[in-house]
Amino acid sequence: MTTAIRGSKSEHAYSWLHQRIVSRQFGPGYRLVLGALAEELDMSVVPVREAIRRLEAEGLVTFERNVGARVTLIDESAYAHAMQTLGIVEGAATALSAPLLASADLERAQAINNQLLALLDHFDAHAFTTLNRQFHSILFEPCPNPDLLDLVHRGWARLAGIRDSSFAYVPGRAEHSVHEHTEILRLIREGAPASDIEQAARNHRWRTRDALLASRHTPHIAVEGQL
Repeated sequence: MTTAIRGSKSEHAYSWLHQRIVSRQFGPGYRLVLGALAEELDMSVVPVREAIRRLEAEGLVTFERNVGARVTLIDESAYAHAMQTLGIVEGAATALSAPLLASADLERAQAINNQLLALLDHFDAHAFTTLNRQFHSILFEPCPNPDLLDLVHRGWARLAGIRDSSFAYVPGRAEHSVHEHTEILRLIREGAPASDIEQAARNHRWRTRDALLASRHTPHIAVEGQL
């Protein structure tokens, strides 16, 4: 039950729904039942409908005839292509960065990976994704090729526009990801050939892609009702 509403009711409904969608409390395919949401927010259906239309315009909600509104499903093709490309350019950037990484850099990366490991017990997909980005940034930012580094940055930005977190869809992937981070760090510490580091970083990215795409074919239980 809402006790305080700042701004218009429509704005409040929008913020409330937006937060639950990006945090994956309302995951892809979740059906947004107008009456139930209005009751939860303690307001009429009018501002809730306005909020949902706004989210639809932003691409976060899809309205389907005879189905109603639901949280937009991931664009599998766009995601697959973005992850494939990022795997290639980030793998190359990480390999070029490896000789330039100091012991302090690797220690920072290890400390972040330890935090990721600790998160597995009380999983928070958004926090995990934030730390995961920090981990990889340490490994690819020293890349001496500015054009390649720009492509990596563009790849991460593109993925952020497609989905907030792969780990929200497949939380079981997180544990494997942490172990793969450990292996990448080992290769860098031991001065492994650039081709081995590049392959490990590329395959790490592609395994996340493959895990998410495989999960998309798992039956989804929709919430009853319609807009």
